[in-house]
Amino acid sequence: MINIAIVGFGTVGSGVAEIIKENSAAIAQRLDNEKLNVKYILDLRDFPGHELADRVVHDINVILNDKDVTIVVETMGGSHPAYEFSKSFLESGKSVVTSNKEVVATFGADLMRIARENEVSYLFEASVGGGIPIIRPMWQCLAANKIVSVTGILNGTCNYILTKMETQKQSLEQALSVAQSLGYAEANPAADIEGTDTLRKISILSSLAYGKHIQAQNIECSGIVGITYEDIQAAKSMGYRIKLLGRYEDKGDGTVYAITAPHLVSYDNPLSSINDVYNGICVKGNMVEDVMFCGRGAGKLPTASAVMADVLDIIRDCKKTIGWQECNQNLVCDIKTHLTSYYVRTVACENDIAQIFPEAQINNIGNENVFITPLMKQSELDEKIKKLDKAFTIRVLQ
Repeated sequence: MINIAIVGFGTVGSGVAEIIKENSAAIAQRLDNEKLNVKYILDLRDFPGHELADRVVHDINVILNDKDVTIVVETMGGSHPAYEFSKSFLESGKSVVTSNKEVVATFGADLMRIARENEVSYLFEASVGGGIPIIRPMWQCLAANKIVSVTGILNGTCNYILTKMETQKQSLEQALSVAQSLGYAEANPAADIEGTDTLRKISILSSLAYGKHIQAQNIECSGIVGITYEDIQAAKSMGYRIKLLGRYEDKGDGTVYAITAPHLVSYDNPLSSINDVYNGICVKGNMVEDVMFCGRGAGKLPTASAVMADVLDIIRDCKKTIGWQECNQNLVCDIKTHLTSYYVRTVACENDIAQIFPEAQINNIGNENVFITPLMKQSELDEKIKKLDKAFTIRVLQ
C-alpha cells in the first residue's frame, strides 16, 4: 500500500480524493496492483459526515513524523504557510505534488533544489493548465528542442468574460457577474481580471522554457480591466479577437521577452478561436515548430487529474528532475524597446490622430476613434499618445 497525505481539502484536494476512490482499480493497475491510500488530510477544518473524516489531522507534525507517508499533495492555495509546509515535507524526505501556482512561481526554484538535495520530487503539472498537460510535454516530449516562445490563454475566467462580452453584447461588469454566479470567478476576482493569475503561470512556463527562474515581479502585467464591448466589436471588424495572453520569447541575447497583457489576436491564429472557460497554449520549438495545447484550464476534477498524474509519476520513479535553476538576476528585457503594433482608442478627432499617426486607418465607435499603429517601440508609442485625449491601448499579437 502506498500512503499519501492531502494538505488542504478544498476544491482540488477533495477532487484528488474523489479520483483515488472512483478510479482505484485503474490506478492500481498502473501501479502493479499496489493500492493508493489517503492516510491523512491536513486542514484547519473538520469534515463531519465525509467518508474520510477520520483521516483529518490539524498538526503538520503528524504527517512529518510518519515514515509510511511518502508523497504529500499540497493544494492549500496562497504562499504561506504552503511554502513552509512544502519545504518541511521535502526536507523530511517526502515528495510533494502541488497545484499551487503562487508557490511555484515564487519559490519553485528553491523547493526544487531542496527536493534534489533530499532525493525526492517536487512536481507541479496542475499549477499552469489545470487539466491540460503542459509542464511534462515541454520538459519531456520537447526535450530535444530549444523552446523559442510560449504564448497562451492561461486564465479561463477572463476568457469566459471576453467571450460573453462578444457573444452576449455585455459589459465587462455584466459578464463578470455571470462568471461569478457560475462559480468561474471568485467573489474577489482581482487575481483573474487584473492578470495576476496569468502572470504566475507565464512565470512558471518562462522559467521552464529558459531553464532559469524568470521572476514574476520582473514581468509587466495588466489585465482586462478597461476593455469595453465596443473595443471587442472594433477589433472584430478589423479581423481580431481580444484575448488575455501570457507570453514568453527567448531573445537569443541572454534576455527574454515576457509579458501578461490583453492582445488583439488575428482570426488566422488558432488562439483566437479558444473561447469560454477553455485555455490554449502554443509552444514553439526550434525543431518541431508550433505545438498547440487546448482544454479546460480549471475545475475540480481536471486539475485534480493533473495532480494525480504527478503522484503516479513519482511512484513510478519518473521525471524527478523537472525544474529550472535559481536566478536572482532580472532576465526580462526592457519591455519598452520591444517592437509591436497597438490598438488605440481615443476621443481625439480624426485630424489630430492623422497628424500624429498619418498612416492610421481610423474607425469610429460611438464618440471615440480607433486605429492600429504600425510596428513601434512602446517608448515611442507613449510619447505619441501623450498628444491624444484619453487614449486606451491594447497590444496586437504579431
